[in-house]
Amino acid sequence: MGEAMNRLSDASMTTHMESAPKVNPLRVVAAALMLALGVGILAVAMSGSEAANRDYDEYWAVGHQLVHHGNPYDSAAVLRILQAGGCKGTSHMILRNPPSALFITLPLGFVNMRVGAIVWSLALIAALMASIRMLWIIQGRPQDRLHLLGYIFPPALACLLAGQIGIFLLLGATLFLYLHASRPYLAGAALVLCSLKPHLFLPFGVVLFAWIVSRRAYPILMGALATLMASSALSLYLDPGILSHYVHGEKAENIQNLFIPCLSVLFRVAIHRSAVWLQFLPALAGCVWGIWYFSTRRDRWSWIEYGPLLLLVSVMVAPYAWFTDEAILVPAILAGLYRASNAGRSLLPFGCIAGVALIEVVAGVPLTTGFYLWTAPTWLAWYLYAVRGTTQGATIQMNYEVRDGYVASRPALNEMKENTVETK
Repeated sequence: MGEAMNRLSDASMTTHMESAPKVNPLRVVAAALMLALGVGILAVAMSGSEAANRDYDEYWAVGHQLVHHGNPYDSAAVLRILQAGGCKGTSHMILRNPPSALFITLPLGFVNMRVGAIVWSLALIAALMASIRMLWIIQGRPQDRLHLLGYIFPPALACLLAGQIGIFLLLGATLFLYLHASRPYLAGAALVLCSLKPHLFLPFGVVLFAWIVSRRAYPILMGALATLMASSALSLYLDPGILSHYVHGEKAENIQNLFIPCLSVLFRVAIHRSAVWLQFLPALAGCVWGIWYFSTRRDRWSWIEYGPLLLLVSVMVAPYAWFTDEAILVPAILAGLYRASNAGRSLLPFGCIAGVALIEVVAGVPLTTGFYLWTAPTWLAWYLYAVRGTTQGATIQMNYEVRDGYVASRPALNEMKENTVETK
C-alpha cells in the first residue's frame, strides 16, 4: 500500500507539472500591481468622509431594529437610529431585502456603528478572498495568478467601498459551484446567501431547479429549503409581523419613481413609465432562454462550464440591479480571463472595459446615474468574445475531479483506484 501511495504522489506531481501552464512574469507583476492599487484605493476611500454614507449604515440600523424586536422596514424608526448613531441627513436608503435575508444584519445590532463598520468590512473582504480562492481552485490552480484581478473587479471594489452585500451574494454562488459535486447539502445551504437578493438569480434559479429535478439532486434542494426556513423563522421570531411590514414597505416605496440604472428599468421607462410589470418581462424572457439553454445541454450539463453564462444573463435581465450587484459576476469574469488566456487571446479588451468602470468607481460617479447602464451587457459581450471557440471548461473537467471539496488530478485518482485494486 505504501508503494502505491508513493506512485500516486509521483503521478500527481507529474500530472501537475505537465498540465501547469507557462507563467508569464509580466502578467504576474501586472496582476500584483493592480491588486496593490485596489487595496490602496480601498484604504483611502474607507478612511474618507464618504465612509459615513455607505450602505452599511442602513444594515447596522436594521440590525438594531431586529435586536429590539422592531420593524426593520419602518423608515422613520431606522432614520432615528441612524441619527442617534451620528449620521447626518433626513433621508436614507430604504431596505428592499426580503425577511429571509435579514439574518445577515443581526450581528450588527449588538455593536456600535464604528465597531460594526470594522466587522462588516472585514467580513466583506474575507468573503471576497474566500470566493476568489475557491474559483482559483475550480479553474485547476493555474499559476499565472490572473485570479488576482478579481480583487479589483470594479463592481466588487464598489461593494467594498459602499459596504454593500453583493460580495455575500458572490460567496453564496461560489460556494454552490465549489461544493455542489462533493457536499450537496452544504452547497444548497450556501444558496441562502443568494436569497439576500433573489431577483438577481431568476434564470439561474429556474435552471437550477430543472437540473435538480432531472439529476435527482434533492440534497441540494433540502439544504436550500432548510436554511431558508431557518432564516425566515428567525426573522419571524424577532418581528412577528415582518411579512406584513415587508409588503407594506414595498408598496409605500413607489419603486416606479426610482431610477435604477439597468436595462429592465430602461425598458419600462421607454414603453410605459408607470407599468412596473414591464420590468419583469426581460427576466421572463431570460428564464425561457435558460430552460432552452439547459435542455439542449442537459446530458452534458456542468455548472463550472455553463454556470458563468447563466449568471451574466441573470444579472443583465434582472428586474432591477445596481452596479454593485454585478460583483456576483466574478466567477464568469475569471472563467473568461483564463479561457481567453489559454487560447492566446488578448486580454486588452477586458482591461479597457474594466479600466473605464474602475475610473467611474474611483471618481465617485453616483450609482443612481445612467453612467452604469452599459456595464452588465458589456461584461456579457466580453465573456462571449473571450470564450468563443474555447473548451477550457471541458479541459478542466477532463483533467480534474472534485473530491472531498477539492479539485484533484483525475489521472492521479484513476491510478490510485488501480493501485488499490492491485493491493487488495
